[in-house]
Amino acid sequence: MSTRQGAGPVIPMTNGPSGRYLVWEYLLRCWRRYLLSSLAEAVGTPLLYLVALGVGLGSLIDANFAGQSGSIPAGISYLDYIAPALLVAAAIQVGVGESSYPAYSRFKWTRVFWGITATPVRPSEVCDGEVLFIATRMLAGSSLYYLVLVAFGAAGGPAGLLMVPIGMATGLSCAVWVLGLGARMHSEGGAFNVVFRFVIVPMTLFSGSFFPITEMPLAVRWIAWVSPLWHGNELARGAALGAEYAAGGAWAAVGHLAFLLVLLLAGLLMARRAYRKRLVV
Repeated sequence: MSTRQGAGPVIPMTNGPSGRYLVWEYLLRCWRRYLLSSLAEAVGTPLLYLVALGVGLGSLIDANFAGQSGSIPAGISYLDYIAPALLVAAAIQVGVGESSYPAYSRFKWTRVFWGITATPVRPSEVCDGEVLFIATRMLAGSSLYYLVLVAFGAAGGPAGLLMVPIGMATGLSCAVWVLGLGARMHSEGGAFNVVFRFVIVPMTLFSGSFFPITEMPLAVRWIAWVSPLWHGNELARGAALGAEYAAGGAWAAVGHLAFLLVLLLAGLLMARRAYRKRLVV
């Protein structure tokens, strides 16, 4: 086995499916440079959101609107209601953040991907390695987020641990599409700002994260139905609070999971194809 020195750690030359794991290892080695700051953010962000929204705003909602028709279901606090959604939303933010400018920079500015594919590592394996790395980032962040929820008493029962893989599946179902977008771009990355402003922000606000979607007019309720975040929210709430607190019960959970898996698979196939077209000269 020979090696090729590029910008950053050495990338061994290899054949076969292990190429994706070598790309994953390379990205993990790069992550070490900002590991502590990213993990600190993974703890600090949920603390701020839970204190401000769950405890601060939540105390007012619990005192004035608990159990009212169309509001938070009776028997649970506002903190318990939004906690699963905050974990899922954080996973999406990590996934989309890592799959946008950081991944695009390896095409556009550092051109690391061109060096990697000069070895026997295939473009599709580069894409797979990126997906594995993003999944690792989300696993670390979601696990820490879950521990913060445990400390606040908002993690539910033992099944609440399922919020971590649910958050990962939801985040990956969005991240793979952003990876594909980056592989097709040749600009300075302005399209990512459009994604953040007109996709991620509305999705966060109108996916039942902070209030039931039944409070939304029917004319705009479709935004939630097509949003992966809403499907992730419903799955996460079902895991943490019980199926009775998620709209539709157990059969709806199957539909939510199927939606996320189809979106993830379709996005991964699209991203792998985009990587092949971009990196094969």
